[in-house]
Amino acid sequence: MKQKFVIEGLAGKKNLNGEIKVNGAKNAVLPLLAAAILLDRPVEFSNVPKIEDVARMLELLKRLGAEFEWTGERILKVDGNQVSNNVLDNDNAKRIRASILLAGPLLARFGKVSFPHPGGCVIGKRPIDLFIEGFEKMGAKVSEVKDKYEITAPKGLVGTEFFFRVSSVTGTETLIMAAVGAKGKTILKNAALEPEVVCLAEFLNSRGAKISGFGTSEIVIEGGHSLGSLNNKTFPVIPDRIEAGSFLILGALAADNLKITNCQPAHLDSLIEALRFSGVAVEVGNDWLAVKNNGKIANEMRRAVNIKTREYPGFPTDLQAPMAVFLTQVTGESSIHETIFEGRLNYTADLEKMGADIKMWDSHRALVKGPTLLKGKELDGPDIRAGLAYILAAIIAEGESVINNAYFIDRGYERIEERLQKIGVKIKRVDCEVC
Repeated sequence: MKQKFVIEGLAGKKNLNGEIKVNGAKNAVLPLLAAAILLDRPVEFSNVPKIEDVARMLELLKRLGAEFEWTGERILKVDGNQVSNNVLDNDNAKRIRASILLAGPLLARFGKVSFPHPGGCVIGKRPIDLFIEGFEKMGAKVSEVKDKYEITAPKGLVGTEFFFRVSSVTGTETLIMAAVGAKGKTILKNAALEPEVVCLAEFLNSRGAKISGFGTSEIVIEGGHSLGSLNNKTFPVIPDRIEAGSFLILGALAADNLKITNCQPAHLDSLIEALRFSGVAVEVGNDWLAVKNNGKIANEMRRAVNIKTREYPGFPTDLQAPMAVFLTQVTGESSIHETIFEGRLNYTADLEKMGADIKMWDSHRALVKGPTLLKGKELDGPDIRAGLAYILAAIIAEGESVINNAYFIDRGYERIEERLQKIGVKIKRVDCEVC
């Protein structure tokens, strides 16, 4: 049954208090689960978030023949060595874009893989041409048959040098996994620098891979090494920097004192500096962030700040929508320039319905004027990140809001209503026949 969130807004008051813990990163655990296919023995991951995208990835792995079990609180054991199928299930693969991550290890292991065009959130065009070009440079042949990609490498993949015309996190991760199973050396240039890429490389190295340069734009992979037998320690999933950043923005918007725990502040330098420039006093610890005595600061004392999304370590595109909500509450004109995805600013029309003063210049740029008091509305969450931004907007708004399509938010955030309730948010999850 479909579900929605009903939220009673604070009407601009900043009275949330307490601590909120960050879960494991969605964008880190999905490639780790895909990488299990390359191992010759089971592996345990800790700090695994229980979100819908993880459930979908596990269903895909199960259909391929993998086995898994939850052995503890957020501890997941996966046996990818049992995989015997190289054809991805159409329905599940079309539901999450991360299904493309499975193509690399399946191709490396079996010399063949078949999959539909990956699905996921509708936030603009998300082609997979870089993946295809990378596989072809590694010796694979690609064809499209009845809306499915058929990729074969009967003689196995071979190492190559590949330059990403556009830096791609998922592309970098997929080709790393393919290269681990290839013969010889692969050099990936203009590779993604994101922490999730580093997490994957560190995991593969801990299991016997030979990868260097991760965290820089040039990654070198020495392929052909057996994986899995050298290490059976549980591998921890890094904290979700997007979740941590969203909670920090919530703190700046609606909290008096809020501490965000189990996070890695160094992954959020761009957001922290943007908030500090605006006048938010952000405290930083080794594994926590906090805003304190924030209730005393009126919105009129926050100044406008311009945001331009960039690949890491720039401002994350996944925090662009939550940040837009913050910008509706500061004084002056702030610009948003979305450089990663076309169509990711479409959510601004709904914020305008709530009373926000936002002008779209084009599909990549918008101007936000503030501060404005938002009014509660019924909205349909369009994707994971904008869905959470709607929750933030509803929390600070006057009156009641209803956010439909709870499923989208559940894809990236585990039981978000229960966690927000603990810090004072009046939010509840409701079943609905039509929403």
